[in-house]
Amino acid sequence: MDLLLDPGSFEERDAGLESVDPLGFHDDKPYPHRLEASRVKTGLRDALVWGVGDIDRVRVAIGIFDFRFMGGSMGSVVGEKLARCFETALAERIPAIVVSASGGARMQEGTLSLMQLAKTTAPLVRLDDAGIPFIAVLTDPTTGGVLASFASLGDVILAEPKALIGFAGARVASDTIGEDMPEGFQSAEFLLAHGFVDAIVPRLELRAALSRLMRLLPVPAVDDSAPTDPDRSWGPIGALSGLAERLGGAVSETIGIDVEADRGGNGSGAAPRATSEVEERP
Repeated sequence: MDLLLDPGSFEERDAGLESVDPLGFHDDKPYPHRLEASRVKTGLRDALVWGVGDIDRVRVAIGIFDFRFMGGSMGSVVGEKLARCFETALAERIPAIVVSASGGARMQEGTLSLMQLAKTTAPLVRLDDAGIPFIAVLTDPTTGGVLASFASLGDVILAEPKALIGFAGARVASDTIGEDMPEGFQSAEFLLAHGFVDAIVPRLELRAALSRLMRLLPVPAVDDSAPTDPDRSWGPIGALSGLAERLGGAVSETIGIDVEADRGGNGSGAAPRATSEVEERP
C-alpha cells in the first residue's frame, strides 16, 4: 500500500474479518492452528488487505494479497473482502485495483473456497455495466482459482517481470493433456507475447503506470435513464470485455503498449506489444 498510494490516504476496511473452520479440517495440523500461525507470522487476519486510498489524488478501491498468509489462498474471508471491494468501487464510482499473489483456492475450506470464484466474478459484470474500470495486477505467483476468476478479468491486466502465472502446475498441465508444454508457458513474458496480459511493469514503476491509467480511465457520470437488469451479474464472462474494447488503442498510448488491430490476444481485441515504458517482449 505504501508503494502504490499517496501517503496517509489509505483507509483499511473490514480488518476484523476472520476465517472460521466450517469443515473441522485437519491434515497434519488443524486448520485453526494454521490460521493462527499465519496471523502470528504476518500480523494480518487473513491473506487480503483492502480499503480505499488515493493514487495521485484519484480515489480507488484497492486490495492486495499477502502470499505469506497460507500462500495467499482464497477462502471465504478473502472472497468476502474482494466482493466488498468491488461493491464499494461500484457504490462510490471509483476504479478498483487488486494486486494478486496467490496459490489459489484454500483447500481447508473445501467447496466454500470454490464458491468465492463466482462470488468475486459477479460484481465485476456490474462494474463493467457502469463503465467503472478494474485493473488486475498479477505478481509472483498468481495461480489456481484466483487466476481462474477475477484476476483474469481486468479491463487492463498488468504483470510483474518473470511472475509465475497459471492455473495448474506445469507438470499437472502436461500430464493432463498428454503432451509437453512450451518452455516458460506460465511466465509473465510468455503471456504478454500471447496476448493474455497487457503489459509487464516492474514493481517500482507500478504506481506511475497506475496513475497514468487512472487519468485514461475516468469513471463516467451516472446515467439515471439507463435500464438495469438485475440478472446481469450472472451473464456470460465475455461481457466483461466491454470496457476493454472501448479503450482500444488508448491503453497503449498511456502505459506504453501497442495494441494491434487484428482480433486475438486476450479476447478483447488487444494483442499487446511492449515499448520503452515497460519491459520489451523478446
